[in-house]
Amino acid sequence: MDETEFWELVDDTREGAEGDPEEQADLLVERLTQKDPDSVLDFARHFESRYNRAYRWDLWGAAWVLLDGASDDAFDFFRCWLIGQGRHVFEGAVHDPDSLAELLDDFDEEIDGDGEELGYAADEAYEQLTGTVAPDLGIPPAPPEPEGTPLDFENEDLLAERYPRLWERFRG
Repeated sequence: MDETEFWELVDDTREGAEGDPEEQADLLVERLTQKDPDSVLDFARHFESRYNRAYRWDLWGAAWVLLDGASDDAFDFFRCWLIGQGRHVFEGAVHDPDSLAELLDDFDEEIDGDGEELGYAADEAYEQLTGTVAPDLGIPPAPPEPEGTPLDFENEDLLAERYPRLWERFRG
């Protein structure tokens, strides 16, 4: 599975789930189990490498504004959700986290921002196909700390200055 197929699968399942991340994860498992185990592992590698790439302080700050706070776990689940939003939103957010203010049509704190189940979809599909746990993906692990300069998430003035569009739209 190449990168284009990865993003097509993400987009198709998001559209099929009408944006609900839990439903998207279920559709993803369903679609992945129609593929061979190696393709599922390829999907997992694409997902994991993007998940690691999004481990950035500036993106965590954007998640903090959107979610009105984001613990370590909440940021992990946010990164899964962000991948689930598709290539355009993901790449835009990694490049400029404040652009999420324009990239997101709507944002419902009850369902959006938490894609925990998306992070397990490939593992679940692989296990259903093979009856075994997925092997190590053979990609570099995430860094121990997020990339970039740490931010004081408790400083609302700083967050409003750093993320003016997100702050105005979601907290203003």
